[in-house]
Amino acid sequence: MAERDDRELSPEQQAAAQAAKRRKRLIYGVIAPVVLVLLLGGIIIWLLLREPDPEIQAAQAAQNPEAVDQRAIYYPLGQNFTMNYDVRGRQRYLQVQVTLMLRDSAAVQSIELHQPSIRNTLVGLFSGQVFEDLQTPEGRELLRQDALRGVQSVLEQEIGRPVVEQVLFTHFVMQ
Repeated sequence: MAERDDRELSPEQQAAAQAAKRRKRLIYGVIAPVVLVLLLGGIIIWLLLREPDPEIQAAQAAQNPEAVDQRAIYYPLGQNFTMNYDVRGRQRYLQVQVTLMLRDSAAVQSIELHQPSIRNTLVGLFSGQVFEDLQTPEGRELLRQDALRGVQSVLEQEIGRPVVEQVLFTHFVMQ
């Protein structure tokens, strides 16, 4: 029936019909794929930027427990360390409470087991300090860093890994 309609149309009308067909082909052949690509691109971007499902995160964490950012565990090293210094003929004292920060709850048992060795290392470190140096914030920070290296060294030697992330002075009195 379309063929019959085309024969009955004048040449101008046939040209207009051909132009309309070309426009439809243009729409279906060019514009529709572009819109489809843009739509798919938007969906992909949305999928990449959205927050992951908490259940999926939990399942991934169960498969790889080391990748999970564990909460900090603070382990105080028992009694305060008390050191005495002879400064220009006067007795001076340092009292320090040390707390270890770590993230591996299984390592707490190892720290408890090796606490005498850790305390011995820290006593040697604290007693070898110059009292005047400890009166400055920089001196206390250097002592804290040295204490961290000492504790990590003991744990590396005893259990094969330095599980302690920080050594914290939770009490620091100089007199």
